[in-house]
Amino acid sequence: MQGNQVQILVAMGFYLLFVISVGLYYARRASESPGNYFLGGRKLGPWITAMSAEASDMSGWLLMGLPGVAYWFGLSDAIWTAIGLAAGTYINWLVVAKRLRRYSVVAGNAITIPEFISNRFKENKKIILTISSLFILVFFTVYAASCFVTFGKLFGTLFGMQYQVVMVIGAVVVILYTFLGGFLAESVSDFFQGVLMITALCLVFGLGTSAAGGIPAIINNIKEIPGFFEFFGIAQPQLADGIQQIDAAGRPLFGQAGKYGFLTIISTLSWGLGYFGMPHVLLRFMAIEKSSELKKSRIIGTVWCVISLFAATAIGLIGRALYPTELLTQSSSESIFIIMSTKLLPPFVAGIVLSGILAATMSSSDSYLLIAASAFARDIYKGIMKKDATDKQIMTISRITLLTISLLGIIIALDENSVIFQVVAFAWAGFGATFGPIMLFSLLWKRTTRSAAIAGMLTGGGMVFIWKLLLKPIGGVFGIYELFPAFVLSCIVIVVTSLITKEPDQAILDEFELAKTFEC
Repeated sequence: MQGNQVQILVAMGFYLLFVISVGLYYARRASESPGNYFLGGRKLGPWITAMSAEASDMSGWLLMGLPGVAYWFGLSDAIWTAIGLAAGTYINWLVVAKRLRRYSVVAGNAITIPEFISNRFKENKKIILTISSLFILVFFTVYAASCFVTFGKLFGTLFGMQYQVVMVIGAVVVILYTFLGGFLAESVSDFFQGVLMITALCLVFGLGTSAAGGIPAIINNIKEIPGFFEFFGIAQPQLADGIQQIDAAGRPLFGQAGKYGFLTIISTLSWGLGYFGMPHVLLRFMAIEKSSELKKSRIIGTVWCVISLFAATAIGLIGRALYPTELLTQSSSESIFIIMSTKLLPPFVAGIVLSGILAATMSSSDSYLLIAASAFARDIYKGIMKKDATDKQIMTISRITLLTISLLGIIIALDENSVIFQVVAFAWAGFGATFGPIMLFSLLWKRTTRSAAIAGMLTGGGMVFIWKLLLKPIGGVFGIYELFPAFVLSCIVIVVTSLITKEPDQAILDEFELAKTFEC
């Protein structure tokens, strides 16, 4: 290993030790009760709530997946995705956060999303609890796999290590500190990771802009590529066996620009709909100490999100101007942030900056594992299988579940040609369509019925698979992102089913009204 690589590794090693230390510090407190382990005892402050929500949400795709899309296809796909996500972030904080914080307490002091939805409709037969928990297990396993892929690509690119080996090592580190510290540990560490992520993005953006000769020079350079710097067009790299071709002058070859029409824009903007169903974000709303502090969190979270998304998109564009032939496959294009960091920064500083990818990946994967574990341990095991389970038994089952899901995620992540953005897109659609519609209707429409909740979740989650696997390959109008049709269809099913089924009991209606003004 070369001297530069050693410096990078040392810097990243210090960061990993810090994160594991956070887990150890909070291990005793987390083990006191499931409430502490899964929701931090509802004691988060506004800064930690905001930063941990955004850091756990964005994951490694913010520093690798999104810049990779911009590097490969140009501005349009990345910027419309970023606009949709920024809008979804703000609306979610504005519409859902305070209502969910209050309602989760009123509805039996729920500490998981499945528990809240089940309590909201006061079900005796835990059908909602079972359905929602199973969907969480499935989609979070896929999500965790995307994070493990990021580990493999990061260390494989930096040190030339075998992808599968370093991917497994990264997964073990995440498992270790999530296993020990629970929700509070990952929320506190997510705060620091959020700071590191935005700092790394802004630093690489600034240095890249300077190295490329300034913004006018960058724009003039990339505008020469057909469709690359357009809102309504998309670049088309010329490929042979999946590898972009290079002309005699050493320039990457692109075909005629593709069209980026209205339907495609709506499809891409629909990424913002996913926020309403993201358990790892929604849990932060439930965990803040005072609902009155959510306004401050909304401002912090939205500003962080807008700056980070803009910088990540810009890094991909700048990277194409600086290193046009460095990355010649779509999968490898997701390493542009790594390439720029190592080429533009001193090795030790580059190691600190690249810890931003570790930060993004770990802040997400720990959330995914913890929520999936709680879905089984608290909602299925205690809620259905063993209702008299003790706190100790719940904690034991949750940790066994965490290990099992991690193993499945590692198996899925073994393919080193996986494209992080595509893996995340599928899981994002799954959560957004399964939980987004029913979360909105549960919080905002008291006429929503239990039957509608069941039908809506099954429709949304099922349609993601049907559209992705069966309809999307047809192309044309069916080529849109599966989240949009699945989300819309779920909303329609919820409304129709609610109107044709019996109105909820008066106790449910009263509780709905109480949640509007309940102070907590």
